[in-house]
Amino acid sequence: MSGVKRNSLKAWWLAARPKTLTGALIPVMLGTALAFHEGQPHWLTAFLCGLFACGMQIAANFINDWYDFKKGTDREDRLGPERACAQGWVSLKAMKIGITVTLVISCLIGLTALFLEVNELKYQGWEIIAIGALCVVFCFLYTTYLSYLGWGDLLVLVFFGIIPVCGTYYLQVHDLSLAVLLVSVISGVVIDTLLMVNNYRDREQDTISGKMTLVVRFGEPFGRYAYLLLGVVSALLTIFLLIDGTVSIYGFIVSAGVYLTLHYHTWKKMCEIRCGKKLNSILGENSRNMLLFGILLSLAIVC
Repeated sequence: MSGVKRNSLKAWWLAARPKTLTGALIPVMLGTALAFHEGQPHWLTAFLCGLFACGMQIAANFINDWYDFKKGTDREDRLGPERACAQGWVSLKAMKIGITVTLVISCLIGLTALFLEVNELKYQGWEIIAIGALCVVFCFLYTTYLSYLGWGDLLVLVFFGIIPVCGTYYLQVHDLSLAVLLVSVISGVVIDTLLMVNNYRDREQDTISGKMTLVVRFGEPFGRYAYLLLGVVSALLTIFLLIDGTVSIYGFIVSAGVYLTLHYHTWKKMCEIRCGKKLNSILGENSRNMLLFGILLSLAIVC
């Protein structure tokens, strides 16, 4: 992309990859919807949780940008969107500063949310501090080590499902329930569809780089059908929310039904494309499907 001045605001905006923030906001939205369902939403706390989640996602993107360039993974045959360090939009020194500043600001936001609720928490907030510390540690571990070993899908389930949904709910309601845990799993599984299609697109380049994602380990057909299965499982798990009364039959039909229909059509397009840069359009569609499911399920929980 021409016309990007080095270390400019535009360069940092591109490096932040704002389109990825959907995955950060969906769990916070679902956790807050559950808090509303219980009649205990704390809107400022929820807003701060959203800012913290976005900040951590941006920091992870910066770390990924910096590390993959240093490691040589961002080569000329890259199929995904252009990276800031590889393109020279952001210098390596500036990126390291950006990572530090983003993490510090995110942690301060998280501590502010904790301060608002600390008097109501069971363990005086130490449980939240421990979770926040894990988020920071795994921001680094995921990009620099664990993603190369094929642990990405499990980490998505934990850090885009269980931790943010349960954490957002816990900070507002100061307790947890089986329904919250179930919604957190739904969140993690549906967001993992984004990682799966990303790894499906990059399977050949990841093989060269030694990045042993599940698609690299088990092959193209596995990636194709695993992507479909993740969407199906996300929708079917919503049945248990219907059984326990968290959502109504109409809420279930609208949220799960609409999402599953869209996911299936996106999968069909993915099967037709199979490889190349055209799979970037599938990433865009998948992000749309995820966001719509998150919104519809949140509304189903609230209503």
